[in-house]
Amino acid sequence: QVQLLESGGGSAQAGESLTLSCTVSGFDYSSSCLGWYRWTPGKAHEGVVAVDSDGTTTYGGAVKGRFTVSADTAKGTLNLKMDNLKPEDTAMYYCVADPRGGTYCPTNAHYRGKGTQVTVTP
Repeated sequence: QVQLLESGGGSAQAGESLTLSCTVSGFDYSSSCLGWYRWTPGKAHEGVVAVDSDGTTTYGGAVKGRFTVSADTAKGTLNLKMDNLKPEDTAMYYCVADPRGGTYCPTNAHYRGKGTQVTVTP
């Protein structure tokens, strides 16, 4: 059974940093993808980052240059370091995984955690 568990969300002021962590279990990483997306009520899911099984990493335009993802498949962890946070980064952040890889991550991934809330104040 695949399980994803996020942690590390919370509140921060603009300009500060937060790190989100995701623990992945029961998942086969071959030909797969991992990632994060975020969601705010009234808006569409927004892709934050996708990591393919060959290490190819793709960031969403809104976070590129500020967020950094690190994946350790041996440990089953996917961390997201968020620097220079902005109020518009306020959202529920979801860790995702998909055995099909490619473009399924992050917004169309099969597996998703329950999410962790990030709130950034001006």
